[in-house]
Amino acid sequence: MPANRPATEEPRLTVTRPPRRRLRRALASALPVPVIGLVLLVASGNLLLPLRQVVTIEAKMASKRDFFQDPVVERLLMKHGFRVHITNMGSREIAKQDYEGYDVVFPSGQPAADLISRERARANRPVLLYRPFVSPIVLATYRDYAEVLRVEGVAKRLPGSGGRPMYYTLDMRKFLDLAHGKRKGVQRDSRNGYRWEEIDHEDHVRNGNKILAQTSDICESNSAGTYLGLVAFVEHGNDAPDNEAEAEQLARRIKPLLVEQGLPSSERAETYLSPDGPSIAPISVIYEHQFLAHQIGHQAEKGTTDDERVLLYPSTRFVTEPQLVALTGDGARLGELISKDPELQDRAMELGFRARNATSGATSDELTRFLTERRIPVPTTSSDDTRAVLPSLPLLEKMIEIVGDCPDRTGSR
Repeated sequence: MPANRPATEEPRLTVTRPPRRRLRRALASALPVPVIGLVLLVASGNLLLPLRQVVTIEAKMASKRDFFQDPVVERLLMKHGFRVHITNMGSREIAKQDYEGYDVVFPSGQPAADLISRERARANRPVLLYRPFVSPIVLATYRDYAEVLRVEGVAKRLPGSGGRPMYYTLDMRKFLDLAHGKRKGVQRDSRNGYRWEEIDHEDHVRNGNKILAQTSDICESNSAGTYLGLVAFVEHGNDAPDNEAEAEQLARRIKPLLVEQGLPSSERAETYLSPDGPSIAPISVIYEHQFLAHQIGHQAEKGTTDDERVLLYPSTRFVTEPQLVALTGDGARLGELISKDPELQDRAMELGFRARNATSGATSDELTRFLTERRIPVPTTSSDDTRAVLPSLPLLEKMIEIVGDCPDRTGSR
């Protein structure tokens, strides 16, 4: 190598660091997004849900599906590892159809639940029953119609918290007399029942329909079957029929009171709450919770109750007992949860149900407090009301089949 060759410098690696201020700004703008999301997941109780096994409950339900389809209830059930998949059908249809492959069935009243319990017992496959809340059947109407009945002496205003009344008591004997053509003690042809326009002397309602209460499909619906039992009790001198001959004769006599107004709607509450409700069905048989849920929602949205919709409480009445029938172990776990979990019980009350006390089984006063706090009148009943008795289950089934011309299990009539 030539001695005079110049020396070459070693290459150097230069590392450029971003300015500290710029790095801090980038971190500050990016970190809040995942942090906020993490906080929300923890607060909602959903953080660990993807890691927990979620059980899908297969269920057949009637009107009480309102509770399980509520978004808040769905979230609370998911928090406990449950998702409920609902097949919708009427209470009596639930009892009459096959329910293999289902974890729970939830008819809206005791007769359908009794049918299921008896059939399972005969097959040596007993069930567990849960009664998380109750909801009486009521006759839902509109203020003008209620006032026409009040002037006629058929309905009375129930005591309230001031303002225009939301609740009335309905004299069932006088109400059914009008349908029979009997008014104020005077009987005309019993086939010629009174119409609204005949007793509305001040033209409040202008309706030519007969004065009847409309029900859901009597072959499928618990509310319709319960109302049939109520009408039968009144028509039989405030007593239930004792034998099949009495039941069949009574069913044929009351049939015009239940089916004369045409084919019933499958969802009577939806019709009642629709804008066309007054002209379609002046009086509808629904559940109390459906009315209260409407009023709670109306108050929350508009700051006032729906003043035109009111309830008639029959003077002869009984409280329906919706029963969740658990057919599997997972179904029993769900029944225990909705019966005892405080959050789910509170939500039932917010949806208009009278929640049962998990310890005593009695209905609590929480619904009264909840409604009062929101300035919604609290429903009361008269101490003079008569408590009705349903016919025995076989006789009630026979009466329903006669009144509704219901198909049997094979599909024949």
